Amino acid sequence: MSSFLAGALQFLALIAALALAYRPLGDHMAEVYSSDRHLRAEKWVYRAIGANPTAEMRWSAYLRGVLALSAVGVLFLYVLQRAQGSLPGSLGFASIDPDQAFNTAASFVSNTNWQSYAGEQAMGHVVQTGGLAVQNFVSAAVGMAVAVALVRGFARSRTGELGNFWADLVRGVVRVLLPISVIGALILVACGAIQNFAGIHEVGQFTGGSQQWNGGAVASQEVIKELGTNGGGYFNANSAHPFENPNAFSNLFEIFLILLIPFSLTRTFGRMAGSVRQGYAVLATMATIWVGFVLLMWATEFSGHGPAFEAAGGAMEGKEIRFGIGASSLFAVSTTLTSTGAVDSFHSSYTGLGGGITLLGMMLGEIAPGGVGSGLYGMLIMAIIAVFIAGLMVGRTPEYLSKKISTREIKFAACYILVTPALVLGFTAAAMALDTPANSMTNSGAHGFSEILYAYTSGANNNGSAFAGLNADTRWFNTTIGLVMLLGRFVPMVFVLALAGSLAEQTPVPETAGTLRTDKPLFTGLLAGTIVIITGLTYFPALALGPLAEGLAS
Repeated sequence: MSSFLAGALQFLALIAALALAYRPLGDHMAEVYSSDRHLRAEKWVYRAIGANPTAEMRWSAYLRGVLALSAVGVLFLYVLQRAQGSLPGSLGFASIDPDQAFNTAASFVSNTNWQSYAGEQAMGHVVQTGGLAVQNFVSAAVGMAVAVALVRGFARSRTGELGNFWADLVRGVVRVLLPISVIGALILVACGAIQNFAGIHEVGQFTGGSQQWNGGAVASQEVIKELGTNGGGYFNANSAHPFENPNAFSNLFEIFLILLIPFSLTRTFGRMAGSVRQGYAVLATMATIWVGFVLLMWATEFSGHGPAFEAAGGAMEGKEIRFGIGASSLFAVSTTLTSTGAVDSFHSSYTGLGGGITLLGMMLGEIAPGGVGSGLYGMLIMAIIAVFIAGLMVGRTPEYLSKKISTREIKFAACYILVTPALVLGFTAAAMALDTPANSMTNSGAHGFSEILYAYTSGANNNGSAFAGLNADTRWFNTTIGLVMLLGRFVPMVFVLALAGSLAEQTPVPETAGTLRTDKPLFTGLLAGTIVIITGLTYFPALALGPLAEGLAS
């Protein structure tokens, strides 16, 4: 069977699996975030943290909860890494240097999981399971909670209350992430992923010596890494490592986990907003962009010129033979259109235009379907921009879900979409202007520029994947990418929650003959076009200097 046919069949199987899970999971999450009932285990958590789960919060109080929890998470994870050398189960690894400890703490708390270290050579069992894996759950639940708060802003009226952050956080972990993760970990173990607390042992004898591998709770961390759109791998090779991703079925299952919650949240949105058709409209936009990117990536990676391309059947450099070009490209598109950042192939080895597609996926804002929670609220921000543009064209006040989009709401939406490009382009320009950061580039010219552009795009969009040609373990990159990850995660959340509070205070406006129907294919097309135009106008000059120049020159 050809690699293309295998990839196409897996693509169809993936779509079928997502379609089967869409309604039950989406409805379940709607019930979870709408329920007044608290499980016994949840009550224990509330008592432990001193939270009252029934107290409603305005957007400012909700935001304070998000920031307070995240600040504690950064501090805890930083201290844990700095103390690793003195902890049991450290596997003999030393404590992490201050700049790298800050970078890693910021990375995992912000749901980015950027890694400037090799996991199997730096992190012991305690840091991996007690620090990094815990943040994989918590950071994903935070994103889901913020998305739900925005949905409540659309659904509620004449109140500034958006629910309770602590209740949303705990429910997201206990009722959504944990059950799926337990089942998913068992499936990965059955596929061959390892799950143990073994120490370091020598494997085989090779010319010039032997290899050393350490065990770990890999399957359990791998499943929440994908399910929570986190991305940090237990091993440096990430999901290309056979201990994390043993075979073609596990590879397809991991892609399924990456896309499962972000797509299903559109059903949750429709149920909570009182119109499942609105959820389908958002889903259609996400799915159209995702399918389009997959087809574009296949076109670039299967086509090529020269004996090497023809012998391999496409661009096989940097890809695992056990996955092939089709499945690797599907993984690459899915991980960069979400905020996952896990990789089963190395994006630096893709064709010039193929690497540009992975970059563009992140530059869209990772909203197709995007990260867990962040994809939904990012798409809803774009929907507000789209109805505003439509309102300008017909000369009437824009409305979305019976809420007027006034100057205040547009300011919040505009600030949201400006934060990430400012971080990406500003820090990329600074890195290229200085001598020290540029010395970390493995390549020169357009590809070298793409390495740095990719790093800051990945950090600011909380993706975490790398172009694999940049030495990011320097004081400059550890510090600046750490700052970019934190700012790119939490500054947009400020505007999302402020927007949610503003919408919740409004009185719904009745639908009239002049109201734009936002549950129709026309709006889906308008929304997709708005996303592409905004991204193109923002990033085209940078893309022209990097992947476009490389692709046209090849």
